[in-house]
Amino acid sequence: MNRFIAAAVAGVLATSAAFAEGVTEEMLANDTASTGDVLTNGMGRHLQRYSPLETLNKDNVKNLVPAWAFSLGGEKQRGQETQPIVHDGVMYITGSYSRMYAIDVKTGEEIWQYDARLPEGILPCCDVVNRGAAIYGDNIYFGTLDARIVALNAKTGDTVWNKKIADYKAGYSYTAAPLIVDGLVITGNSGGEFGIVGAVEARDAETGELVWYRPVIEGHMGMLNGEESTMTGTLNATWPGDMWKTGGGATWLGGSYDADTDTLVFGTGNPAPWNSWLRDAGQNNDGTGDNLYAASRLGIDPKTGEIKWHFQTTPREGWDYDGVNEVVAYENRAGEKRFATADRNGFFYVLNREDGAFVRGVPFVKDISWAEGLDENGRPIYNEANRPGDPAEAADGKKGEVVFASPSFLGGKNWMPMAFSQRTGNFYVPSNEWGMDIWNEPITYKKGAAYLGSGFTIKPNYEDHIGSLKAIDPDTGETKWEFKNDAPLWGGVMTTAGGLVFTGTPEGKFIAFDDETGEELWSFQTGSGIVGQPITWEQDGEQYVTVISGWGGAVPLWGGEVAKKVNYLNQGGMLWTFRLPEQLASAN
Repeated sequence: MNRFIAAAVAGVLATSAAFAEGVTEEMLANDTASTGDVLTNGMGRHLQRYSPLETLNKDNVKNLVPAWAFSLGGEKQRGQETQPIVHDGVMYITGSYSRMYAIDVKTGEEIWQYDARLPEGILPCCDVVNRGAAIYGDNIYFGTLDARIVALNAKTGDTVWNKKIADYKAGYSYTAAPLIVDGLVITGNSGGEFGIVGAVEARDAETGELVWYRPVIEGHMGMLNGEESTMTGTLNATWPGDMWKTGGGATWLGGSYDADTDTLVFGTGNPAPWNSWLRDAGQNNDGTGDNLYAASRLGIDPKTGEIKWHFQTTPREGWDYDGVNEVVAYENRAGEKRFATADRNGFFYVLNREDGAFVRGVPFVKDISWAEGLDENGRPIYNEANRPGDPAEAADGKKGEVVFASPSFLGGKNWMPMAFSQRTGNFYVPSNEWGMDIWNEPITYKKGAAYLGSGFTIKPNYEDHIGSLKAIDPDTGETKWEFKNDAPLWGGVMTTAGGLVFTGTPEGKFIAFDDETGEELWSFQTGSGIVGQPITWEQDGEQYVTVISGWGGAVPLWGGEVAKKVNYLNQGGMLWTFRLPEQLASAN
């Protein structure tokens, strides 16, 4: 249901928020350098989440004060994981249950609200979250839990077009922020726990018509301009029998865009089912059982959808170590163009930007048990004793050997985005130190039903902390500093040229750290857990910072013993905006 509040719109437009020309490709390409707005998820399509603003710095961040707060209202709280978009005096955010809001950026007053009309029977795996929108031309775009992509008029909130990505009754959904490149709206899909097939697709931003479609599991055909194009991979090269038909690999976190190589980079999730013994094609370390292209990073041609290269982080994946985590394009201290990604499997990878080739990889969590390390090609050196047992070898055939694996299936790092600082050359990675008891079970595919074939219980690895924000040098793999947190970290990170690193905690604290030392310089209690993504911009000569507060996401739903540890945390739905008053910008 679309609730357009005409009186509010008229009032706000008359006083402040002026809608000017539409957003162009050039504006998206220059998002990081343009400090008066935030036009892309990741504060740049490279996903560095770095701002060149330095008005707010280590000396004056203590003077940061609330400017306004906006409540999402109603009973639809749950996890709030959005990253705001800011353009022409208006802030756009998405909320749980597929809602979108347009807010006057000066006053915090609502301009319009859109509520998707969700059908009965949606199958979201890991909370009813939405991670943000995309803006282009005169429209604002976002996805819905029933696997649709919607274009709204940015000025009015009226629907321009509404297209189906996939069948929600088969377990598909969509929770990521779309990506826009050269007039194409590019989306992935969610639903890896339901035996879906992961895919990336591109639509004309003006009409919503499908331009290309690329499934990411071998054996499936792509489409270009309404006709079949090429097959993904080679049929049955790395999948046995018909397992590829329900092979998983959901592209649920969305992607990045590297303008230097004109490449989309998407991560792919776990192969389906979780029980890896059912997907084993006679693995002899020759790649026959790798289950491509699940648990991988893919380089994709944005014009055709053809796969340029792949790098698989966890071949024959058997612990739900999705490979979807964001891939950040950056230049290292030597001026070399690189990608970096911190995987759920606990390893931090550096890749070549031309072809996705492995450069180096290091553990970024402390207790990796499933692999002894990585070989010269970045392939894991498996600890086979730490693979959950084959149920077929159990006496009753119902439950394979239970193993304790670390990290847990929620990952050394999950969806919550890391940030890169052009000032220090370091990455700031929100991570978690936890493991799990995990076992395999028999399973058969049934449309719309969970397709796991595994059981699990997550447990903390340490008594004094689970969450760990780490400053990592990508050139050496060295951890420069670490901030430990009692509860798991589940929110995004942002860096600034002022020497600051911002993130939030499930306990509700929004914190600014010194980027070189990790010293906590400022904090604010938001009243609910922070699992959203901070941004910063300047307005009328002052620097502003915004983050959403609202506890939820996968941890309370899937977290086992960890979920019990944090069950006292309150849900919420409040957007906080802070400002550094001009008169205090020079105060020490």
